[in-house]
Amino acid sequence: MPILVMKFGGTSVANLDRIHRASKRVAREVANGYDVIVIVSAMSGKTNELVGWVNETSHLYDAREYDAVVSSGEQVTAGLMSLRLQEMEVPARSWQGWQVPVKTSGVHSAARIEEIPTDNIMAKFGEGMRVAVVAGFQGIADDGRVTTLGRGGSDTTAVAFAAAFGAERCDIYTDVDGVYTTDPRISDKARKLDKIAFEEMLELASLGAKVLQTRSVELAMRYKVKLRVLSSFEEYDPEAGTLVCDEEDIVESNVVSGVAYSRDEAKMTLISVADRPGIASAIFTPLADAGVNVDMIVQNISEEGRTDMTFSCPVDQVARAEKAMAAAKEAGDINFHDIVADTDVAKVSIVGIGMRSQAGIAAKMFQVLSNEGINIKVITTSEIKLSVLIDRKYMELAVQALHDAFELEKA
Repeated sequence: MPILVMKFGGTSVANLDRIHRASKRVAREVANGYDVIVIVSAMSGKTNELVGWVNETSHLYDAREYDAVVSSGEQVTAGLMSLRLQEMEVPARSWQGWQVPVKTSGVHSAARIEEIPTDNIMAKFGEGMRVAVVAGFQGIADDGRVTTLGRGGSDTTAVAFAAAFGAERCDIYTDVDGVYTTDPRISDKARKLDKIAFEEMLELASLGAKVLQTRSVELAMRYKVKLRVLSSFEEYDPEAGTLVCDEEDIVESNVVSGVAYSRDEAKMTLISVADRPGIASAIFTPLADAGVNVDMIVQNISEEGRTDMTFSCPVDQVARAEKAMAAAKEAGDINFHDIVADTDVAKVSIVGIGMRSQAGIAAKMFQVLSNEGINIKVITTSEIKLSVLIDRKYMELAVQALHDAFELEKA
């Protein structure tokens, strides 16, 4: 039988009533002729509670025991859904990561999936099991210890299973009914997209859209897994949600598909850095070693052998970046006059595969922001993305203005 992968996020399995509701959706797909692999998250709020218990017990905790504790949330959900399906007379069985097994790297709390052998689950399908309810977010390392994949890892688990089992599709059930042109909480003109290309979704996810985890979209694009994002709270509709697919599967789309934003950004500037070969490496290597996620980078024109270097990073990594730069300066690797951090900025981006072949998009974006009196601090571009760093107080205005200017409310 064809295989369908269904993933239910924490809000979709937040209590027994919602687990029952999700189970009915699974039973419907079984009735439609699928063998189903269900990937479940922990019940809403449970992972945060477990993480809190770990931190309260040990501030400098053993990451292996952290994984042992926080992975238990998904195991509870998997067992409860399997019981509910059995009560509905659907042959179901729960699976923990190590039982599949989901083979991962040994980096605890941030492991990466390396292999998902299909033999065990396929053998059970052959014996009459119709639903495998798999605990998401977890796997097993070479040393036999349980690992976790990082927050949002159940999305990655679902896509990896779809790729490994050659599933017809991977349905991601969440608390929103699809991917929108922008955040509906900011613009009431936001429109749900019927389809979006993998590359566009990857950019939107990396730029702040919370619908899908970035790694899951990367996997889907690499293995050509069709993803559908839909709400677990809407009535059943086979055409519901947003399909994330190959660009070739989209007949025609707008030049710009969406406007994304990231509120918690910071702009950092090293003032008067020696302009010499290797200076960029001397700055950004220690930042990388310190775990600072650098995004935009701008180097000013050199004057008398000195220049300014500006970059952006998440606002909660500013202290880490300052410490890394101070250490590099003390070690003599770099020399700069001062480091200035602006922690009151936001990143706003437009994304669209049509930008590859359409001229004037950047000019239009800059004019729209100018008309609203919004000053641009930093600019970065790619083939299908254009991002600007602006004062945070103008973020919502910028999103609304750009959404209106590119008429994203129109299909």
